[in-house]
Amino acid sequence: MTIHPLATPLSRPARQELTGGRRVGVLLSHGFTGQPASITPWGEALAERGYAVEVPRLPGHGTTWQELNTLTWADWYAEITRVFEKLLAENDAVVVGGLSMGGALVLRLAADRPDRVAGVVVVNPALATKRLDVKLLPVLKHLVPSFPGIANDIKRTGVQEHGYDRTPLKAIHSMMRAWPGLVRDLPRITAPVLYFRSTEDHVVDEATEPLILSGISSRDVTVTRLPDSYHVATLDNDAEQIYADTAAFVARVTSGS
Repeated sequence: MTIHPLATPLSRPARQELTGGRRVGVLLSHGFTGQPASITPWGEALAERGYAVEVPRLPGHGTTWQELNTLTWADWYAEITRVFEKLLAENDAVVVGGLSMGGALVLRLAADRPDRVAGVVVVNPALATKRLDVKLLPVLKHLVPSFPGIANDIKRTGVQEHGYDRTPLKAIHSMMRAWPGLVRDLPRITAPVLYFRSTEDHVVDEATEPLILSGISSRDVTVTRLPDSYHVATLDNDAEQIYADTAAFVARVTSGS
């Protein structure tokens, strides 16, 4: 299976001389039908500050949407868990972050490992939708393999996410079936949370934010609005703010590690 040249995972070691001797890891996850390129600049910005950074390629991404349609939430979460365990073994503290479905994956991780996640950063995470047509997915996924893609919701001119141009229905149904269980487990999340939300997002609607903010048990929660970006904000006009605020958040929540 040919892998897109921009789908190469990012892996950077910790540079303790830049972080006061601490070894701090950051795991970042891209979203559904996307690939590492959508968040690699975010990861590079954190690596420049001395943090160990891992941006994995989720299974079925960066290849073909047809391959993605043979995989499920369990496959993507298994890869996130594998990389998280690697960072835990090599660092004193680990912060997790994600875009869209990647945000949901790292929230799942924070719910499952509340004792080991030092902080959570999410950018336009997806845990719910107001779209009524998703109720037809259990039937449609057997009749139609895909719908038009959701990639490249970016306000900034000339920037591309390099995601799939089709949305595989079996795969997206798997993702959505994982949402209710995660919503039920949100109270298990106690780590500090930094939540970035675009004021205009054509992929993830307003159904998710209240579920997360009312569900988590975290007492340290910061919500930052992104007024000049669409869904893929990590590549959009507010990207530099995401990078800077994430770096400051990581430094703060790991200062005692």
